[in-house]
Amino acid sequence: MSGPYVIRGSVSLPEAELVWRFSRSSGPGGQHVNTTDTQVELRFDLAATDALPDVWKRRALERLADTGRLIDGVVSVRASEHRSQWRNRETAAVRLAALLAEATAPPPKPRRPTRVPRRINERRLREKKQRSDTKRGRSGQGWG
Repeated sequence: MSGPYVIRGSVSLPEAELVWRFSRSSGPGGQHVNTTDTQVELRFDLAATDALPDVWKRRALERLADTGRLIDGVVSVRASEHRSQWRNRETAAVRLAALLAEATAPPPKPRRPTRVPRRINERRLREKKQRSDTKRGRSGQGWG
């Protein structure tokens, strides 16, 4: 593997808590695909890990519960795009790290509603009226 997969900051996926499963990929590929286990399924027990801060863990469990990726506190990711098991392992690990980074991100700041300034609204309406007058002027005699 190419080293620790950083989720955010100094927090990364612990290699010891990752569970790998390999199987044959589906689809075309000839004799090679029929004999090698290139599809990768990577599982990570999010509910039992101590690698993530408690706040992040709670946030991730809440957000991933609705996606179907979380089953009994375990997050799973699959990769079978590449013909090589090694590249599929890399893809799955990067995908898991990205998924956890997104799931543990802090919630966005609430939007503060703003009003359009009066002068800007008046200018918009004035320009709209001018455009309307220009187009109305084209419908007279000699334009057809």
